[in-house]
Amino acid sequence: MQFAAGLPMVTWVSAEQFYNEKLVTQVLKIGVGVGTQKWVRVLGDSVKKEAVEKAVRRIMVGEEAEEIRSRARELSEQAKRAIEKRGSSHSDLNALIEELSSRG
Repeated sequence: MQFAAGLPMVTWVSAEQFYNEKLVTQVLKIGVGVGTQKWVRVLGDSVKKEAVEKAVRRIMVGEEAEEIRSRARELSEQAKRAIEKRGSSHSDLNALIEELSSRG
């Protein structure tokens, strides 16, 4: 997922993406779904343009939009800190490399 960009997301689910949508919209609360309720193999008329417009407005206008954008920016900063030298992802990767090197 592209959390590091720091932007809110409009989710449009297809195939196996329902869990990712739940993560973005309900857990991290950095996005809005367009309302897809069932799995479809081919994207077509499953989502109406009004639903897309409504979702875009929710992330662009109003108090809710500012809260979503604020959480997205904070998550972006966390992701960037994690990959910096001595950040958690950087440290974990180095630990993995050391572990694998010691076994070889």
